[in-house]
Formats: sequence, structure tokens, C-alpha cells
Amino acid sequence: MSAVPLEQALDEALFGGKACQLAVAARAGLPVPAGVALPVPLVEAVAGGDRAATVALDRALCPLKPPLAARSSAVGEDSEQASFAGQHATWLNLSGGPRAAEAVRAIWQSARSPAALSYRRRLGLPGEPRIAVVVQELVAADCAGVLFSRDPVDGSADLVIEGSWGLGEAVVTGLVVPDRFRVNRDGSVRERAPGLKDMLVSPAPGGGTRRTEVPAERAKQLCLDDSQVRELVALALRCDEVFTGAHDLEWAFRVRDLFLLQRRALTRVPAAAQVKKEPSLEGGSRWQLPT
Repeated sequence: MSAVPLEQALDEALFGGKACQLAVAARAGLPVPAGVALPVPLVEAVAGGDRAATVALDRALCPLKPPLAARSSAVGEDSEQASFAGQHATWLNLSGGPRAAEAVRAIWQSARSPAALSYRRRLGLPGEPRIAVVVQELVAADCAGVLFSRDPVDGSADLVIEGSWGLGEAVVTGLVVPDRFRVNRDGSVRERAPGLKDMLVSPAPGGGTRRTEVPAERAKQLCLDDSQVRELVALALRCDEVFTGAHDLEWAFRVRDLFLLQRRALTRVPAAAQVKKEPSLEGGSRWQLPT
């Protein structure tokens, strides 16, 4: 089975949840970076060292402009029942060639780590993990983060935006305490809470990423202005037209251009009436939802 342009990856059983969500978003005209989707059989063949599969991988990546980002797209991932957020490896700032094949093998293997397998068991998912991979052109972001289209703590209609300088990995891995915005659906900001963004992640020369200290003054400066917040609200409202349910979006701004990096269903959103205003952050990366 060959790789396909990302917008053609509509078969979840072959290309996994992340690829399918991005395919739908791209076909709807949302600002998804160019990419390709590697189906489960191709990923398994590359992981097994099949030379023909590695050649096919190199050929599939030719239309893309490096640097690249490779992420897992497991069957069942990014669903309303199972986000798999943070469970599988992500490789950033790839140039293609042998490093791309190495990234695919590492992503395939990460789905078989003790933590990932334990996550599957807790969700009652049967059988071996089936891993596809999404490879996209890397957005060298000035700022990036996540957006929840409903408050994941109390279930209200407020949008919650978290962001930081540089690549979004600083937010999703808990490297920094991100800025947080609570926003009405008309784009008006209800609350701005500066974080402590004293470190940023950026592409490193030669591949991979590096961490750089942020000067104290900039670390406490909001990474988004009001016009960027309004653009993020507009993106969330467009996602409402394309997808059902609430969204957990990963976004990035490169200069003034906004990109949608991932869309997953926001899992376990509580009813708005069941307010329990005790939000906590694990390393500042993700709201902890009631179980």
C-alpha cells in the first residue's frame, strides 16, 4: 500500500485517526500544512527494515519541502474515546532520507512502549497497535499551542487557548507554563493570564530541535495579541462547521500566518452544570479532565 497526499487519507483503518482528521480539515480549506499519509502496511514494512518500503517512503516525501515533521496516526487515535495525546513519539525537523525511515521506525516502536500499551489496556483496546504516520512540512513557529473549543474543566462554551514562544512542543510536553486565554465565541477575551515561558523549542541546525532560554521580560510577555486570538476563534468556529463535537486543536503562527497542526475530539467534556472549578495543570501542558 502506497503513501497518499494527506487530503486523500480518509480511510481510518489504513491511515489512522490523526491523518483522517487532517484530511477532512485540508479538504475543507483549513490551513493544514502540506503532507503525506503513510498507511499501516507501509509503516510496518519500514519498521521491519524492508528496503523496497524504505525506497517507497523516500519517493513519497519528494513533493514535500524540508524540514519535515513526522507524527503517529494510530488506528483509533484522536477519537472521542481515546486521544493518545503524548503516548507516541513525534520527530521534528527531518530532512528526509535515512532520518525519515528512522523516525517512522521510532514512531512504530513508541506505540509498543510500556506506557503506550498500558494506556491501551486501560481503554480496553484489543490486539496489537496499528500505526500509520503523518509526515508534514514543519512550521517553524514564532508561537504555538493548543485551543479547546469548550472549557475542558467545567464544560462551558468558553474557548480556552494556551500558547508559548516557538514550537508547540514546549506547551504539549509541559516544558513551560503557557499563557492562557479564556475567550467568548465572538472573539472578546474574558481573561488573559500570562505564563512563565522561560524556554522555547526551535528547529536545530542539522535536524531535531533545541531548547533556548527566553529573557525574563519576554518570558512574561503574552505571546498572542487580540487579532491573533480572533483568528484562533475563527479557526475554531470553522472547525465547528466541519467536525462534530468539541475540539482540541494544536495551532502555530509563523509570522502572521496561522496553521492547524492537529485536530482531535476533546474527550470527556463534563456537562456545563457539573461545575468543579479546580483546574490543574500537569507541567502546564494540558488541562486535567475529571475522570
